[in-house]
Amino acid sequence: MNQIRGLSNRLVSIAALLLVPMMAQADTLDTGDTAWIMTSTALVLFMTLPGLALFYGGLVRSKNVLSVLMQCFVIACVVTIIWVVYGYSLAFSEGSQWIGGLSNLFLAEVTRESLSGTLPETVFVMFQLTFAIITPALVVGGFAERMKFSSMLLFSVLWATLVYFPICHWVWGGGWLGEMGLLDFAGGTVVHITAGVGAIVAAMVMGNRNGFPETAMMPHNMTMTVTGAGMLWVGWFGFNGGSAVAANGDAGMAILVTHISAACGAFTWAVMEWIRHGKASALGTVTGMVAGLGTITPASGFVGPMGALVIGISAGVICFIATGFIKRKLKIDDSLDVFPVHGVGGTLGTFLAGIFAASTLGGAGYAEGMNMGSQVSVQLVGVLATLVWTAVITFVILKVVDAILGLRVTDEQETEGLDITQHDERGYIL
Repeated sequence: MNQIRGLSNRLVSIAALLLVPMMAQADTLDTGDTAWIMTSTALVLFMTLPGLALFYGGLVRSKNVLSVLMQCFVIACVVTIIWVVYGYSLAFSEGSQWIGGLSNLFLAEVTRESLSGTLPETVFVMFQLTFAIITPALVVGGFAERMKFSSMLLFSVLWATLVYFPICHWVWGGGWLGEMGLLDFAGGTVVHITAGVGAIVAAMVMGNRNGFPETAMMPHNMTMTVTGAGMLWVGWFGFNGGSAVAANGDAGMAILVTHISAACGAFTWAVMEWIRHGKASALGTVTGMVAGLGTITPASGFVGPMGALVIGISAGVICFIATGFIKRKLKIDDSLDVFPVHGVGGTLGTFLAGIFAASTLGGAGYAEGMNMGSQVSVQLVGVLATLVWTAVITFVILKVVDAILGLRVTDEQETEGLDITQHDERGYIL
């Protein structure tokens, strides 16, 4: 009897051991994925605060440095509030192909136990929030040194609500572009095209800064700008690598190709300057780095190292040419070159993702039923839809804000500087 009882206990133990893998499969939470996305979240927030704030802050004149730092900081605050209230729900809740529903207002369905894939949903909410923060902060570069602080706040809230949240849903939240099969791994359309187009529309609606283009408006602190650029480069590993939403091979490849493209973009831009002007500048080099990063963003999870080399070099050449064309030929005062770097870069990267995703070119390959021609067609539809929606809605928002508050500071305030006139502070005590 004891032998039978002992055999029975051993069989129970063996059965329990056999059930462990099944129990592990039933529990979809992955601690490795969670740790990586929490780290990526910190890296992406670091891109805005302090990375982008320092990058932009150094590029403006000394009388406006605090205004840019303040704009980046406050955008992080106000976008967080509206993301909690309704933004996450509109972007990622079930709804139509055009916009999410209202079931998750105030994050009503987000609990300690709720999951998003292999992650706690709280982690996914926070990771996506950092993208929602940096995108309107990028737009600041289009109207730097001339928009009222109050107008900037209202514009940013309306722009995030009517531009960022819907397009985020189209691509990542179950909307029509995602269903078409658009390849946008980390935000070529959602972040870079929207920010670039929003910035140049704002620049055209508001008009040039006083004195542009006759007066050179040089960066006041390149040390600050280069420091911010370095932070952006490092933070971008979380931006692109984290968009795998897992600690896996896609994340690893995304980080590798991100670094390759950044290096190629920076070096190519420096060489272009060297050829044209006889010297390579720090400003050009870090701008090329950002162009390389923005251009690889949509392709980062789909292409291999060879594709990254071509994308980075292309970004350095094409974004360099676009910057000169917009400023010198069209004489549009996109103050900090948001459109030629992010808009053109995001467009270029989204297009090239459709080519270099091919397995024959070292990419991850196409979805079933897709080939290079059909994929490129989808990419172009995504680019065009994002561009048109962003341009039209941004224009309308600017006109509404202008009617309510007025967009631009007075000539006297612009001459004195936004630090004093908008915040009653100075960035430097002389």
